[in-house]
Amino acid sequence: MALIKFTRNYNDKCTDTGFQFEFFCDRCGNGYESAFETSATGMLSQGLDTAASLLGGFFGGAARIGESVHSAGWHQQKDAAFAKAIDQVKPNFIQCRRCGKWVCKDVCWNKDRGMCKECAPDLEQEYSSIQTQAAINDAREKAETVDYVSAEKFKQTIVGTCPNCGADAKGAKFCPECGQPISKKKFCKECGKPIEGAPKFCPECGAAQ
Repeated sequence: MALIKFTRNYNDKCTDTGFQFEFFCDRCGNGYESAFETSATGMLSQGLDTAASLLGGFFGGAARIGESVHSAGWHQQKDAAFAKAIDQVKPNFIQCRRCGKWVCKDVCWNKDRGMCKECAPDLEQEYSSIQTQAAINDAREKAETVDYVSAEKFKQTIVGTCPNCGADAKGAKFCPECGQPISKKKFCKECGKPIEGAPKFCPECGAAQ
């Protein structure tokens, strides 16, 4: 039998009763899953195990024989199933001669350059991505120059939750859940010192409030 490729980018999902494999693209991680193929020796071994548990004696010996058949025959079937699965999925993959990775033809292969898109990116896609990122960076820079919140917002202590029931205060004077007043400590608009009560003038600097 010829040597089998795809020895790295696959997932073995085989069980005692059958064979199944997943093959992945080395670049994007997507791939294909082979159809489940039932194992004749696996089913035989399972049947003998069931008979042995019910009857014992002769069937117990038959089960042990079945295990030895399973260890040899099952692995031979697995190799054949693996080779078959590779033949099925191989047309969907191609190996990049520059980096050696197996990549999917639909997404990660640059057919114009004859290399994977990791080694030879699609220039139009790269231009579009660069343009989009530049627009995002430009938007961030412009957003940072805008005042979204006035300084008056921070002249008093902002209470996030109701001190009575713990509900979200939502910036209200009274709790939307229990109706209790939500106390907020005031600060002088001029000097920033805390103010107790509701004076007309700051007791620290005399500024009108």
